[in-house]
Amino acid sequence: MSNSYGSGKDLTKPEYKDLISVTDIKSSSTAWLLIQALVSEYGDDGAKEVLSGIYENAGPHIESSGSAPLKKVRAGEVAAGFGLRQQAVADKAEGLPVDFVDPTEGNFSLTESVAVVDKGEDTNPLAQEMAECIITKGRAELQKYYPNAIYEGETTDEANSSANPKTFPEPLTLDLLEKHQELSESCK
Repeated sequence: MSNSYGSGKDLTKPEYKDLISVTDIKSSSTAWLLIQALVSEYGDDGAKEVLSGIYENAGPHIESSGSAPLKKVRAGEVAAGFGLRQQAVADKAEGLPVDFVDPTEGNFSLTESVAVVDKGEDTNPLAQEMAECIITKGRAELQKYYPNAIYEGETTDEANSSANPKTFPEPLTLDLLEKHQELSESCK
């Protein structure tokens, strides 16, 4: 596991001009993780300042896909990318010349949910069974490569778990996403 920490704010330094890749919140939820970290650490105004510097340094490397920054790192097109941690961990484990740094602002996560909607007589009788299957079988597999314990009794693989996990201080609602999208757009 990488024990080094770096700051997302470090990506605003002039030496990173055109050498970093990040995602765009308009098309990738991965970008929302970066914005959550910056807002949580620096507030809205500070996050705007940092994000503006990151976007300036990313230049043409603001991507629509959450995996694109790592792909650009693999290809040698950029020196650093902000993306999904578990992908970089897997690349490093496979011997690729990739490493990862846990940002001092924190490793934020988005969780997926499953729900069964009661539609009365129109409810699919297999819906509850499918939801249960996703939770009991899918979650265990997910924990192997995206190991953040969120349920009581869950454990994580220390080799893959983030060193600085944090939770955004307010619920991740559609209104908050739209607010962060506006913040992001104002920084371009």
